[in-house]
Amino acid sequence: MATNKNALIRYRTLDQCLQNRFRKWTLEDLMEACSEALYEYEGIDKGVSKRTVQLDIQMMRSDKLGYNAPIVVKDKKFYTYEDPDYSITNIPLTEQDLNRLNEVVQILQQFKGFSHFEEMNEMVKKLEDKVYSARHKARPVIVLEKNESLRGLEFLDVLYQKIQEKKTVKVLYQSFQAAEASTIDFHPYWLKEFRNRWYLVGRKSRSSQLQHLALDRIKNIADSREAFLPNSSGTPEEYYQDVIGVTVPNRRPAIVKLLFNPKDAPYVITKPLHHTQRVHERENGILVTMKVKLNFELEKEILGFGEQVEVLAPERLRRRIEGRLRQASEQYDS
Repeated sequence: MATNKNALIRYRTLDQCLQNRFRKWTLEDLMEACSEALYEYEGIDKGVSKRTVQLDIQMMRSDKLGYNAPIVVKDKKFYTYEDPDYSITNIPLTEQDLNRLNEVVQILQQFKGFSHFEEMNEMVKKLEDKVYSARHKARPVIVLEKNESLRGLEFLDVLYQKIQEKKTVKVLYQSFQAAEASTIDFHPYWLKEFRNRWYLVGRKSRSSQLQHLALDRIKNIADSREAFLPNSSGTPEEYYQDVIGVTVPNRRPAIVKLLFNPKDAPYVITKPLHHTQRVHERENGILVTMKVKLNFELEKEILGFGEQVEVLAPERLRRRIEGRLRQASEQYDS
């Protein structure tokens, strides 16, 4: 698994280099780029040999992986793509791929309508759209939100496996507040996605509190010799039931009251902020109430509505939002 993963990192790195027409790439340049990528993503510092890069180029040129990459050598020295628009990420799906994907869609469609598979409906619809677009050479009608520069996604697969196997991992992690990365033994329990960002949830060996590690701050993952400590914090559904986002403060939920003006109220009515949300008609707008713990993500949600909303309760949240809005206003005044 690790070998295949390293090869994919090298293929992707070579692809990015060869697409860059503003630089001439020698074999030594490609070796250096692959070495830097493996060190950045996997912590491997032994470098990449000339033979390895040559074999990678040969593999990318062949049809073994379906790439058939048009890699050429200019002036007997510089590597590039003969087709400036080529990329291994733009390879069209084969008819065999489409048939397999279509079978997957048909299987998944059988679960539509079951309450415990409701969360799959969106995924099935996206997959249907992808298969239809590829088969009929049509433009997709579903546009997915994605962040091409988001880092850490390469760790999803290995972390998923470690969670399933109940294995402790050694994580090289650097938080935004830390000057440099440090290594910690971490007991992973689940993966959490929020606002297109992924988190590894678990706890350190000498802590009873759950902790969230942002995948984009993880530098490397390795096996740990420490015995795995089972999860004693309940299910993810139970853990997040009183919050918006991933921050779970150690305090009781509060009744939050938000007053929206009538014009913008439909946005929060059709897309509830929390499962406890209730809507009440008012003469001067729409009153939204919910029972949640006060945290950073809740404040961000409220601030995102700007002048459309007023916090009525609790008082400490009202003062907090008022203070942040005043600070923002002062920046423009100055």
